[in-house]
Amino acid sequence: MGLDITVLAVDWEQLERTPYAERYALLEDAAASEDEVGRDARPQEGWVWPAAPKAAWYGRYEFHHTCGSYKPHFWAGQAWEDIRGHVGQETREHLDAFLRELIWDDGTEDDTDAGLFAENPGLRPPRLLLTRPPRAVSDLARHWARAEPLLESVREHFGAHPTRPGRWIEDFDEFSVLLREWGTVVTGTHRRGWGLVGLPL
Repeated sequence: MGLDITVLAVDWEQLERTPYAERYALLEDAAASEDEVGRDARPQEGWVWPAAPKAAWYGRYEFHHTCGSYKPHFWAGQAWEDIRGHVGQETREHLDAFLRELIWDDGTEDDTDAGLFAENPGLRPPRLLLTRPPRAVSDLARHWARAEPLLESVREHFGAHPTRPGRWIEDFDEFSVLLREWGTVVTGTHRRGWGLVGLPL
């Protein structure tokens, strides 16, 4: 089995008011609601509001073509690493900032857990793939607003500069679809003034 990701929009103030020992359990409940559709039914896509009946201050985003797997997100980051040196400066600046905070590992240390679990004495902090408080989501929304109109200019570089073999993101269209979904995630969360959490579930 590979790594999965479940992305939640979260009312940050409400989460911070929740006792430390209860926070991760609430996130898990929102990530896997008991109200899920039957096993044979088509999975939901897009936003699910609320993410769980007992947690109206969570929303869950279901990506359309990833089946919950983290691999397409990882390979989108790898594809960007391969072509970013060939794109225009403005496009690179804003997509760097957007992807760095979501799915692209550029080698810098991630210190944006916002202390959600740092003060859990005696407990090992849970593993999270993504933790972005509202102020960081606001920055992401600003970068996406600048990057989205420039995204089509990246297309030519996918053909001119092939990316790594064995990837899940084969071409610009797949790259663009996934980025636009992240744009939907960021803008929808920003409109509510909430934060983002990504769980390996």
